[in-house]
Amino acid sequence: MVTALLLIDIQNDYFPGGNMEVEGSVQASLRAREVLDLFRKMAMPVIHVRHISVRPGATFFLPGTGGVEIHENVRPLSTETLIEKNYPNSFRDTPLRQILEKEGVARLVIAGMMTHMCVDATTRAAFDYGFGCTVVHDACATRQLSFGGATVPAVQVQSAFLAALNGLYAKVASAGDFISRESANEERKS
Repeated sequence: MVTALLLIDIQNDYFPGGNMEVEGSVQASLRAREVLDLFRKMAMPVIHVRHISVRPGATFFLPGTGGVEIHENVRPLSTETLIEKNYPNSFRDTPLRQILEKEGVARLVIAGMMTHMCVDATTRAAFDYGFGCTVVHDACATRQLSFGGATVPAVQVQSAFLAALNGLYAKVASAGDFISRESANEERKS
């Protein structure tokens, strides 16, 4: 069973000084880097997803800006796949599904930003397409939201969306637990 790493929208605009800073972006990118290093070491497929905003009135991920670029902590290698998208769901109007099927991928390890938007939409779509999913919770980040006059802190948004994904749509694990489990599996194979 082929497993691929899917890094979603870990882009400069989500980091301090960007046009849509999310809470914990630096820490999440460092955990994503740990998982990325494991996939590179094990020569497993890595797919980077970059959002480009094309809707009128967009204020971040604008074409031709530094904010749209993937952050240096997880910058793609020339041998890794880079997919550009315009919607929260990384499968919508992109070749992602075809690439995964061509590579024989059955399982996705997902990390990125924002948990409540693109990570959630992509994980649910991946499940609907029959992929097994693991979401690396500390390699994801989000921001506070407001609804009905109430502000929901980012930590609560993060917890609520991950709790909703955990179980049916994905297994939710920390970077450390995922790396330990995969490293142990690799040792058993050799």
